[in-house]
Amino acid sequence: MQDNHVPDDAALAERVEVLASRLKELGWTLSTAESCTGGWIAKCCTDRAGSSAWFERGFVTYSNGAKRDMLGVDGIVLEQAGAVSSEAAMQMVSGAVARAGTETAVAVTGIAGPDGGSDDKPVGSVWLAWSIRGSVEAELKQFPGDREAVRRYTVSHALQGLIDRLPE
Repeated sequence: MQDNHVPDDAALAERVEVLASRLKELGWTLSTAESCTGGWIAKCCTDRAGSSAWFERGFVTYSNGAKRDMLGVDGIVLEQAGAVSSEAAMQMVSGAVARAGTETAVAVTGIAGPDGGSDDKPVGSVWLAWSIRGSVEAELKQFPGDREAVRRYTVSHALQGLIDRLPE
């Protein structure tokens, strides 16, 4: 993913096609919990006609308050680990599953830039978390480029991560 080939709309749509097919085969539904992508993952999913068969809902939780109120992220986690952390991402994805009643979910929280980075969390740092039938996994990525590129890489990696984790 970090080959500096920023995913375009066609590449994102291709991932959604594969994801949609797999979810429909399984009879499962998806929810999203998004911070730095501002609902872009949900948008890509719902751009596809017929997505209501497998896409349940998306949560756009940009602020810490939204993460707490909408997804149940622990305020202590946000205060101590920060919104851009494995703990926050895992609580976001678990909250999405619990509130939406879906079998699968993805959550993203990161620093898309151009501001907001620090030495320990530079611009481009994104935590992603996936929940597949209650099994939660998180991953930290460092995406290159400007705000647009970081967000596109995040959407692409979130979708591919779902595809990779779904059972055959």
